[in-house]
Amino acid sequence: MTLAPSPRSDADPLTQVREQAHQALDLWLDGLAPLLGGDQPPTLSALSDHFFASRPQLLGSCQQAVLDHIVDTYGQLTRTDCPHCGRRLYRKRWEEKQITTLHGTAQLRRPYFYCAECRRGFHPLDRALELAAETYQYDVQQKVASLASELPYTAAVRQLESVAGVKVGEHMSHDCVNRLAKAITLEMVLPDRGEIERRIAAASTPEEKPVLVVAVDGAMAPVRPPGGHTEKRGPGLWREAKGFRLYLSCGDGRIDSLASWHQIESAEQLGKDLAVAASRIPLEKVEVALVGDGAAWVWNTMVGAFPEAHQVLDYYHCCEHLWTVALLQQPDDETAQAWVDATLTRLSMEQLPHVIGGLRRTQPVSQEAAVEIEKLIGYLSTHRDRLGYDEAKAIGLPIGSGGIESAHKFIVQTRLKRSGAWWLEPNGNGMLRLRCAMVNSTFDRVFRNYVKLCQKSLSDRNE
Repeated sequence: MTLAPSPRSDADPLTQVREQAHQALDLWLDGLAPLLGGDQPPTLSALSDHFFASRPQLLGSCQQAVLDHIVDTYGQLTRTDCPHCGRRLYRKRWEEKQITTLHGTAQLRRPYFYCAECRRGFHPLDRALELAAETYQYDVQQKVASLASELPYTAAVRQLESVAGVKVGEHMSHDCVNRLAKAITLEMVLPDRGEIERRIAAASTPEEKPVLVVAVDGAMAPVRPPGGHTEKRGPGLWREAKGFRLYLSCGDGRIDSLASWHQIESAEQLGKDLAVAASRIPLEKVEVALVGDGAAWVWNTMVGAFPEAHQVLDYYHCCEHLWTVALLQQPDDETAQAWVDATLTRLSMEQLPHVIGGLRRTQPVSQEAAVEIEKLIGYLSTHRDRLGYDEAKAIGLPIGSGGIESAHKFIVQTRLKRSGAWWLEPNGNGMLRLRCAMVNSTFDRVFRNYVKLCQKSLSDRNE
């Protein structure tokens, strides 16, 4: 809806704003008198503290002056058309709304219209200004969500008050994050194809394509069942937050992260999510390497999305399996170390048949050792085409899955695994989506989409 300005005779359309702003500035300057009237000048810290504490008073008054000007200029509607049915409507009344932004609190007086045919009420000025339904406006909500994605809710609201001078409640922070999280989708969190192509182009050289590493794994997250007002919640439990990370492996050992995604969901759903990410990758411009541990669901997920990629079994995961047998079978650590080193050398040189042959000829020293030897034979046989570590390093492929392990830490564990924290699964997933948006540098886009959806919801619902 477009609002036309009311006819004005002022030569300067901001005369009213200037007058109110000057009055606010005079009051603010009067507040400096106690600091400047003593025998000694104030310290810079004292001045800074005063400026910070009095900022909402000054900026809030200026904000109020601008809003008053907007109401006088654009809010003097006596009639308008219903945005739903087009029926001509006449103003019912004026309504007050208190709003709080990062710059202070203000009162907004705006006209209200009601369509009896549609049974809907609306404020044209709210739509023009993109006001949030809540008292705290979108700029505050954006800061709250950003801080709460990194800190517990109590710490987030304290930090907001400390750095911005805006005081909000812990429940407001919690509700704000959950509203935003419901609007976040995988498609919005992932960088678009254009951004991914730009990042790949920056990492490319005329001689070779960059290596795109795809890693999948899971990290345990604490969840709890919902409880009512009079019912106990019941014991918490641990669920696996499955995720993927796509990153470019740079020649100097650095990694350039492209996209990360974690959710408490099934392997099947993660496979569908990874396929969406794969559809945004220009495969002709990269060499794709899949790196994972020995879990079948990990490889099914990655190969399903990138069937033509190089496959590398995580070197360190393989080492763990070798050490399990070595410590059971060898008499001392030095002998165990020598056996592990020799076996890894053979595997790196693609001499798997020799390794398996040696394991089959080994005489187990115990029943436990016999079981682990059979497990190791099955493990190596299953991943026989993923063990050529020397060749992988020669062509610039990574041999370790540290990229996804670190993603577990800075996406899942940093926020969800805090002392005493137990999450309702939908809320935990919402926080993971929010954190992925922050990590992928798509938070601003996600938040703009959230504002758009909120405005549409306000337009569609009865008020």
